[in-house]
Amino acid sequence: MPATYITKQGQTVDLACLDHYGRTAEVTEAVLDANPGLAARGPVLPMGTTIVMPDIAKKTTAAKLVSLWD
Repeated sequence: MPATYITKQGQTVDLACLDHYGRTAEVTEAVLDANPGLAARGPVLPMGTTIVMPDIAKKTTAAKLVSLWD
């Protein structure tokens, strides 16, 4: 279920994504797609702007293995 996010003073879409998802890679575009007209509000969003944050699967990264015999 998509969540809503209320922007703080001086936030951009990227910063809101970082605050909500913990990353910006591969989520900023999804947030902009889920919120038509959000980009038209300018690079710095007005404080109190409501953003729909779509459900995005958490990205898991495997630990890099170190090989002693390469």
